[in-house]
Amino acid sequence: MGEVWLAEDEVILRQVAIKILKQEYMGDPSFIERFRIEAKHAAMVNHEGIANVYDYGEDSGWAFLVMEYVPGDSLARILERDKVLPETKVMDIVAQTARALYAAHEAGLVHRDVKPGNLLITPEGQVKITDFGIARVADQVGLTATGQVMGTVQYLSPEQATGKPATPSTDIYSLGIVAYECLAGKRPFGGDSQMIIAMAQINDMPPALPVELDERVRKLVMSCLAKKASGRPENALILAQRAEALLPTAPRSQAATELIEQIKQVTDRTTEIATLTDTAPQPTQPIVWPWVAVIAVLGLTALSVVVAIIIGSMTPVPSPTVTVTTSSQPSVTSSGGPTAPTPVTVLLADIQGKPISEVLTALTEKGLVAEAIPGTKVALDDPKDMTVYDASPLGNMPEGSSIKVYYYVVDMGEPAPTPEVTQ
Repeated sequence: MGEVWLAEDEVILRQVAIKILKQEYMGDPSFIERFRIEAKHAAMVNHEGIANVYDYGEDSGWAFLVMEYVPGDSLARILERDKVLPETKVMDIVAQTARALYAAHEAGLVHRDVKPGNLLITPEGQVKITDFGIARVADQVGLTATGQVMGTVQYLSPEQATGKPATPSTDIYSLGIVAYECLAGKRPFGGDSQMIIAMAQINDMPPALPVELDERVRKLVMSCLAKKASGRPENALILAQRAEALLPTAPRSQAATELIEQIKQVTDRTTEIATLTDTAPQPTQPIVWPWVAVIAVLGLTALSVVVAIIIGSMTPVPSPTVTVTTSSQPSVTSSGGPTAPTPVTVLLADIQGKPISEVLTALTEKGLVAEAIPGTKVALDDPKDMTVYDASPLGNMPEGSSIKVYYYVVDMGEPAPTPEVTQ
């Protein structure tokens, strides 16, 4: 929709990015309005993880945005080059993006177009979200409207694909798709047309992530991809905290900034902090973030060890669980030999009516090989959609057993033929 140019602000002598609406779209009022909305929405949120918009203007038949220049590459280009990213890097991207999204959600905005192309990564690893152009008009845009959401259906949430209003949980689902793509090297759903992909977003379970990945990482990403919003992390802040808990070191995030006041109160460690300040290495490259961010980074450098200690003590908010019981009988043999595998008990009452994503996660945690089977069809607004109604086998079974889980799916009927456009 737009072209981005690097420019120099001759008044305050800083580099900026200028996004110019392509000339072919200038005759369409809806595109011009989307451009204006992008400027207004980005200005509503002040967060280090969201690219600033400094100005908007229209002149001589052109519309343009003056934005913060973010050095680096988009995540889309990084994935084109590297295909797969390390799980710690992915969790860092998820944590930073989720915190920025939470700030937008608190301001009353839902991005609705979270995808790799809208996530910029600086050389220092900071994430910046861009393009709030459809944050308010997404519900007015048809799924196949040319030039609007074409090409982004791979990241649409099930509720967007069915025409329901987008919520903050919509952004969590899209971020889950991004994380899945970073870890697996491909998107979970594909197809030859937007309609096929949209139907997969609504009805299909995503393929399992590679087993080589940390199980906690796999569980977190798959929880974001729950078909129902109730099965996803409660909000973007909780998602960020859970991702940060999986990082080996303290994340570069707003949480660290919020802890500075707590650190100042630890008076018995004044000498140690002073020593760390004297010996901490100084950056050798100039940082091109806005000066406010520079001050925050320099302040955190002196206190990094203490921040890491405090953040390390934080625990993520537990996610909803499905109860799957195990046998209480002793597993040690009478001869005192090695412990035998604990049998797993699955009762229909424990899983019936629960979201399929939660049930699959719980069964997998208990050592079972669970397969989701779409079964009985229900109406589009039926609350039973994507919930479990049966499984086979049930009862006691050894670890490693296979179990089929049947769940309700929406009856979408046969898709209507696409009308031919007459020139």
